[in-house]
Amino acid sequence: MTFLPVCEPLLGGNELEYVTDAVATGWISSSGKYVTAFEQAFAAYCGVRHGIAVCNGTVALHLSLVVLGIGPGDEVIIPDFTMMASALAVCYTGALPVFADAERGTWNVSPAAVAEKITPRTKAVMAVHIFGNPCDMDALRSLCDARGIILMEDAAEAHGATLHGVKAGALSLIAAFSFFANKNITTGEGGMVITDDDELASRCRYFKNLCFPLNAPRTYLHADIGFNYRMSNLHAAIGLAQTEKADDYKAMRVTNGSIYRARLSEIPGVLLQQDQAGSENVHWMNGLCLTPEYGRTRDVLVDHLRVHGVDTRLFFNGMHRQPALLRYGCDCGGEYPVSDMLADHGFYLPSASSLRPEDIHRVCDLIASFRA
Repeated sequence: MTFLPVCEPLLGGNELEYVTDAVATGWISSSGKYVTAFEQAFAAYCGVRHGIAVCNGTVALHLSLVVLGIGPGDEVIIPDFTMMASALAVCYTGALPVFADAERGTWNVSPAAVAEKITPRTKAVMAVHIFGNPCDMDALRSLCDARGIILMEDAAEAHGATLHGVKAGALSLIAAFSFFANKNITTGEGGMVITDDDELASRCRYFKNLCFPLNAPRTYLHADIGFNYRMSNLHAAIGLAQTEKADDYKAMRVTNGSIYRARLSEIPGVLLQQDQAGSENVHWMNGLCLTPEYGRTRDVLVDHLRVHGVDTRLFFNGMHRQPALLRYGCDCGGEYPVSDMLADHGFYLPSASSLRPEDIHRVCDLIASFRA
């Protein structure tokens, strides 16, 4: 019985060649040609002019918030159903994350729920494209533009996803990506901020490198509190090779997602993520949520799959359930029915780009045959 992990990286291009070149030439730190080449290639792939490579996706979010001027006294509305990093990045600035429930269909943040959470202190809305599925950016942009609120993207899970033909990351003023090992494009650990705004890009480069001046000699006098968020040339070498194969890897994920959906949609009691019109989901993870009609609980099914060699991961717990955020001072009261449903009954399945159709059918057969 072959074990199927939730995800594993696909290194099917020039990764070894580029990393070997970086090592052989001695350019292994944050200086070196691959950092710039990766930034330019990934920005071009996303359809924007600037890419700023950093050491992970969480700091990409933090850096984005810093250059937007987010700080103490500000509020940033984020999805309740998201990875904890979205909230933590806001906390790092001293601002307050405010939570909005998800849509039952797309599992993305609900624009109606966002509208209810806007206050005079709201400085930004962070749209998180959950599992590679683009948010309703049209509705969010209308909300934000009408009130002078910044719209930004947490696109950590959405490399290559599109809405009306525009790629994730190019749908707002500034966006953050992650290149963790399970992402559609990976550097092992890494992240990037992308933007079309020249001033924001310059501020990102300034703050990510300890606030050394960008266009002046180093005197080791620092005017601002900066961060060491640099990406190494070794990681960037992997990232460049991955970006060269981005369309191939995206096609693999989309194909796998289509097979999963076709099979799982036939099983009573299985609730799947839905796409909005005009969007292209890149299926970073293929998840499902069980309803009572399935006849067994989520945890029992997860155990059954594990016994049969299929790895899974539970969905995120909502931000309103996080003890750390309650202690930080967030308002964790209120009702989040969709987020709670997903957290209590949802999980995701093996989703690697290299997954074979027969692997997917094996997983779906196990789920279908186990229904009570």
